[in-house]
Amino acid sequence: MVQNSSLSVNPIEPNEIDEKLRLIPQDEEDQAMVNQSAIPHINQTAVDICPDIAGDGHSGIIKVSLNDTRISAENSYYLLTAVFLFVWRRGRVSRRGICLVGLCESGKTLIFSQLIYKKAVESFTSMKENVGVLDIANQGPLKLVDIPGHERVRQRFFDTYKNTARGIIFVIDSFSLNKDIRDVAEYLYNVLTDPVISSNQPQILILCNKQDHALAKGPQVIQSVLEKEMNVLRNTQTNQLEAVAEGGNRKSSYLGQEGKNFEFADVHPLRIEFAGASAHTDDLENLKKWLHSVA
Repeated sequence: MVQNSSLSVNPIEPNEIDEKLRLIPQDEEDQAMVNQSAIPHINQTAVDICPDIAGDGHSGIIKVSLNDTRISAENSYYLLTAVFLFVWRRGRVSRRGICLVGLCESGKTLIFSQLIYKKAVESFTSMKENVGVLDIANQGPLKLVDIPGHERVRQRFFDTYKNTARGIIFVIDSFSLNKDIRDVAEYLYNVLTDPVISSNQPQILILCNKQDHALAKGPQVIQSVLEKEMNVLRNTQTNQLEAVAEGGNRKSSYLGQEGKNFEFADVHPLRIEFAGASAHTDDLENLKKWLHSVA
């Protein structure tokens, strides 16, 4: 976990957001993965396929130039490795989005304004997204997207931004969870079983907001309550799928580990964390630390 949790915001116009994100320098982890030293025996074939692997800093236009039509098994291995690392790094760098999702009145927009504008702003149920840029110290910018919580539009906006999501913050109202538990579980279930999310594997933070309320449930309690509700929902969803699909479709849609009660720790390969916060009092330290770790 990164200790320094300071975040800064640059005044960026909306039409500059995507351009700024395209100029992100690769981080040290990416460099280590694609640096020539990581592949000590890389040959010219691999370099021609992906110049970035050789560390020359080019943008990575794929170019194949093979003078010898006979490709050895060794060359094939290096070529495939180079292409894989090229695609992996480009996909990772391009996903710089952070999606704020959750039910209406969970506090998403207040969290957004505290992070982007450094102040609380009057919020109301919106039918469109809010977009801003966070500059993470020594990491580069993240594109923060506040997805509307209204059931009629939230899936459409989520579909728009999920492909570029590096992380997802699922915001929960810790004070009203008892009455909202079914809706929260269904929404979260849909996010976790989304094919794009399963494929891209963004990090997921379940943020238990409104911890300043005296009767608010803590993150550990909320995790336990959610796991029980998700277990019931999973069984219902699985039975419905098996009733509709010939031969069932359990293996491809089952969330968690079969043969045991649902636990978030079993939702592989997704990494799911819980944390508390209070946007009303600007207590977002846990969230800021998580953002640093994701960036």
